Amino acid sequence: MSKTLFEKIAAREIPAQIVYEDDLVLAFRDIAPQAPVHVLIVPKKPIPRIAEATTDDHKVLGHLLLKAAEVAEKLGLKQSGYRLVFNNGADAGEAVPHLHLHILGGRKMNWPPG
Repeated sequence: MSKTLFEKIAAREIPAQIVYEDDLVLAFRDIAPQAPVHVLIVPKKPIPRIAEATTDDHKVLGHLLLKAAEVAEKLGLKQSGYRLVFNNGADAGEAVPHLHLHILGGRKMNWPPG
């Protein structure tokens, strides 16, 4: 099976602006940002999407959320706020079949996100 784009980034086969990394997750700037701050945080374990995560993935999923909050704070978003987004499937805008969480901030967000 071939590697996903995000696995290639984690393996340093494709360059990225990495803002955080540990043994479970990697956070890097989105190449097509939708906000002044747009970072993706991905588990290093390839999970195709949230709907395919299993109970065995609970540790990495919890870690992903906690680290997303830390990365947002590091990027100066804690005070003003930020949005966390998971896309699941084509209709939701999922472009890479590797679970990833968008951290969006640096501007006022609209609702509904549409």
